[in-house]
Amino acid sequence: MYKHLYKRFIEANPALLHFACHSHHYWADVSREAQLQYWDDSAKHVDDKWNHIFSVKVPQAQKLIAEVLNLSHPHQLVFAPNTHEFVFRLLSSLDWNQNIRILTTDSEFYSFDRQINRLSELPQFEVVKVPTLPFETFHERFEQAMDSADWNLVFISHVFFNSGLTCDIERLAKRAPAECPFVIDGYHSFMAVSLNLKPIEDRVFYVAGSYKYAQGGEGCCFLYVPPATRHRPMYTGWFAELSKLSAIGNEVGYPTDAYQYAGSTMDFSAMYRLIATLEKFKDQGLTITKIHALVQQNQKHFLEEIDKAGHALVNRQNLIAADLNNHGHFLTFNLPSTEATTELVKKMKTRGLVTDSRGSRLRFGFGLYHDADDIKAAVARI
Repeated sequence: MYKHLYKRFIEANPALLHFACHSHHYWADVSREAQLQYWDDSAKHVDDKWNHIFSVKVPQAQKLIAEVLNLSHPHQLVFAPNTHEFVFRLLSSLDWNQNIRILTTDSEFYSFDRQINRLSELPQFEVVKVPTLPFETFHERFEQAMDSADWNLVFISHVFFNSGLTCDIERLAKRAPAECPFVIDGYHSFMAVSLNLKPIEDRVFYVAGSYKYAQGGEGCCFLYVPPATRHRPMYTGWFAELSKLSAIGNEVGYPTDAYQYAGSTMDFSAMYRLIATLEKFKDQGLTITKIHALVQQNQKHFLEEIDKAGHALVNRQNLIAADLNNHGHFLTFNLPSTEATTELVKKMKTRGLVTDSRGSRLRFGFGLYHDADDIKAAVARI
């Protein structure tokens, strides 16, 4: 139904069945024109380009994202090229002269997990990871962990990247200690699974970006910062000098808005692409609710075809899912070993079916450029 939005990517790969959109989503055609517009604006404004970006394009992006997440404070969104910048900036806002205790899960994406694994080698860092499985008891176990000690940072995904399992973020955020930063990684849910941040917008940080279901390509990530936040990250850049600064004596001043978490020069063409894509969705009436319903329909059809195929590995017995009505936009199958999973991914690729895996977990992603014929053909190539 919506293949026309991705005509250029589809025509460039006519024989390919792309089911890895949770990782590298096709870009909407409008993003190409947006990319060119960035070049044209750079030529037009030259030295005044930054003023145009920060006075026109950034507010456009903030407004569109705030509408998706139902945020009351669009100006509390700040941008960076990747989420790792925000991860380390958040970590650098903590007092490293004291012991630091971080609560998270065993299913966080590498931009966070690798960094805290490295920091946990330092004596002042303690990291506790709550297993997501069995998921039936996850929320209770995470709440117990939050209650069990004093934490300096809580970090958790809305949709877990290695399973598609979706947690009740509002429930956990409301239970979290008020004085502790509570950070939501929304990269695998933004523009895929609805999340209303309004009830918790005064107490949570939220980080996501355009590479996956926002479909604008890499390079435009964002962080929502609660309005009362007054942090002084050690990892800081010149963009933080652009806002009104609060300083004491000879201290380095920081903005009182989201730009206390700002970095430095970035390629804003990614923001142009994101804006164009989100505006296109609005024009098409493609709300998250509608997109999610279409993807759920495709996932249901995929599982029905899998049932018919009777594959030895890709079957419902190996499917990781709790509630398919409240699940990410990819289905994950836990296979016997990493080697078996990697081998199957390679074989499918030779047959023109692109998926991906994480360890022993095989992932199939679904997007608006899939229809019933694509799904049937994909199962035939497994």
